[in-house]
Amino acid sequence: MELALYDTLTRQKRVFTPLDPAHVRMYVCGPTVYDFAHIGNARPVIVFDVLFRLLRHLYGTDHVTYVRNITDVDDKINARAAEEYPDLPLNEAIRRVTEKTDKQFHEDVAALGCLPPTVEPRATEHIEEMKALIERLVASGHAYVAEDHVLFRVSSMPDYGQLSKRSLDELIAGARVEVAPYKRDPMDFVLWKPSKPGEPAWASPCGIAAPGRPGWHIECSAMAWRYLGETFDIHGGGIDLVFPHHENEIAQTRCAFHSPVMANFWMHNGFLQVEGRKMAKSEGNFITIRELFDGWKQKRWRRPEIRLLMLSTHYRQPLDWTLHGLDEARRVVAHWEMITAKVEHDRIDIKPSAPVENALLDDLHTSEALFRLHESAKAARDSQEAASQLYADLVFLGVLADRRTEARRAKDTNDQAEQMQKANIDSQFNLIISTLDPSANVTSTISSTIFGPLLTMRLAPWKKYGPAFISSDDIKLITEKIGIERLNTMIEQRLSAREAKKFEDSDRIRDVLKAMGIELEDKKDGLPAWKVTP
Repeated sequence: MELALYDTLTRQKRVFTPLDPAHVRMYVCGPTVYDFAHIGNARPVIVFDVLFRLLRHLYGTDHVTYVRNITDVDDKINARAAEEYPDLPLNEAIRRVTEKTDKQFHEDVAALGCLPPTVEPRATEHIEEMKALIERLVASGHAYVAEDHVLFRVSSMPDYGQLSKRSLDELIAGARVEVAPYKRDPMDFVLWKPSKPGEPAWASPCGIAAPGRPGWHIECSAMAWRYLGETFDIHGGGIDLVFPHHENEIAQTRCAFHSPVMANFWMHNGFLQVEGRKMAKSEGNFITIRELFDGWKQKRWRRPEIRLLMLSTHYRQPLDWTLHGLDEARRVVAHWEMITAKVEHDRIDIKPSAPVENALLDDLHTSEALFRLHESAKAARDSQEAASQLYADLVFLGVLADRRTEARRAKDTNDQAEQMQKANIDSQFNLIISTLDPSANVTSTISSTIFGPLLTMRLAPWKKYGPAFISSDDIKLITEKIGIERLNTMIEQRLSAREAKKFEDSDRIRDVLKAMGIELEDKKDGLPAWKVTP
């Protein structure tokens, strides 16, 4: 079965054939870093992460380039910077906002199990490419300079509007067009504009004396050109970007390079709404990714159920984000985790089963893939081989983390913790030695005889709920089966369930851990303790 993808430009599902069979190239519009990413932002990140995984599986990890940009120059960033840091110069305030928000975004998408893209360019690092494109467009008559602005001349492109499938008259009637005296036509859009005092500014192209900054649309055209070339395979993003952003990207790029297409396929995920209503701060239903992890509707949610709910609807369809949907996803995930708890993950080749792969090959049909997983779970109850394949499918889709990766990460963390603990112990030892009589016959063996046993201890999070001393075998088992951070999270979720008198949820978490070989014991102080069982 061949990979077939729906192309927004042609309104057809077509067989995907890379322009270069040895190098698949994909560009997806990334975040504007001025605020916490919300769950609407999370949808394209997860959708195109699954596509990235599929393309790497089909063509090889080293033969796929995935570019997702960071927009770090924008009016929204300027406004947020002035609001949050009114006493700082604007450029310094902008730097603080973008650095903080960029860090938040990457922490959130990593927690969602998304692979990092191959390249993640920042707009401010590609100003020269933007200026080069602008000068090409002016030289070819597709753009013009007016009052220190550079504008794209929409009338110079006869088939403008192909992506949104609307005529120029329809676009004018339906668009919020900025009225400006320097425009030759209301639909002409800004490629470059002068900077206001204090705003980020660069030397302008086309001989303009006043310093300025780029428009939004030219940023993505320039970064896609820089890393993927004049024409590439796939351009993705949310359905809200079709017009004007992607329509204008196409116009700029095609006219700059005199090419028939910018990307061979245009893919757009559908809108996300919350409990049947459009998500908006004014509606009181605006949810950030961080809020899901910290607690939404008095519940803390994990990557598996968040990701499962995101993939439960075909990417092109609207997705309704509901508490009921998350609860159901949590129930399903707990069942799947119990079934796959004892698979020998270090011996499993992480690749999709035929039914899951075929579903994904059909225009990334994740809801069909999940239906196949429900069928697989029935067989996995009685078959270790089926359980292993279920685990592989869940890891491939990013619903479950690869325990091999978690084990390596935990080992690195433990090695660092041991080094820190040993350094602390050595420091204490040296302090004690310095107080002893210099004539005493003291050797460094004291360090190992007195303090050596302490090296078997693990710093938090190992000691958060577990015993003070843990054998190396037990450490290995916990690391391989679940990972200490995830264990602590599940214990805390169980505590929350017990406090809310949701004993069915509490018992289910206890049973899942027991199946992994970790037994919980509720102490008199109300806090649980765990121990490894044979």
